[in-house]
Amino acid sequence: MMLFGRKLPAMSSLLVWAALWEVVGRLDLTFFVPPLSAVFVTLFGLIQTAPFQNALGTTAYAFVLGVGFAILIGIPVGILMGKTRFLDELLLPWVNIFISAPLTALVPVLMVLFGFGAKTIIITTSLFAIWIIILNARAGVMQINRSMVEMGRSFGASPLDAFFKIYLWAALPEILGGVRIGVIRAVKGVIIGQLLVSIVGFGALFELYSSNFLMKEFWAVLIVLFGLAFTISEFLGYLERKVSFYASAR
Repeated sequence: MMLFGRKLPAMSSLLVWAALWEVVGRLDLTFFVPPLSAVFVTLFGLIQTAPFQNALGTTAYAFVLGVGFAILIGIPVGILMGKTRFLDELLLPWVNIFISAPLTALVPVLMVLFGFGAKTIIITTSLFAIWIIILNARAGVMQINRSMVEMGRSFGASPLDAFFKIYLWAALPEILGGVRIGVIRAVKGVIIGQLLVSIVGFGALFELYSSNFLMKEFWAVLIVLFGLAFTISEFLGYLERKVSFYASAR
């Protein structure tokens, strides 16, 4: 009931904005904002077409691999930074630089290094997601009660055992929070990659629809993208709340 009650204000806000969008579209104040109902009608027809399905598959492929690499690399690096002072002092300045830098400016450099194909798009997606995952994993490890680590060592836990059975699980709430934010950033990364590196996937659809002023189709694709990002984010937020009891155990 509490979760349902917490969702009511957010749903009410979405309904208000949807109604406002519909009114502005009906008033025909600008071609850029068609009625929301017309956008959804266009969306239902669009998702049945082969170009949309191919674009969705191409974007999902780059997104999943990019986020996967960011998670597989970012979580271990963040944990190691949190538990090893030397590594933290060595890497933290670079992590802070990349998380605050305009990563879009690095895309041309990546194109020179890795070419104009899917590899560069995947790397771009990973770069947008990985830094916040590293920082959150580091923050989670640094909040762990050191007595837990000492107790594990007294029971003969190896460094590998401590990594997987103490650090990873105790820092899990922060790790999931970092992954959730990283996923949102990765959505931006994959679209930027598909617009700048090679015009494929949803990037190609955005380019096609915007250049031809097909605003219903443009907004339909954008709603799909936002919907997928929102769904993944809410699912990870649900998992984050489920494991929040680890925070009190620390």
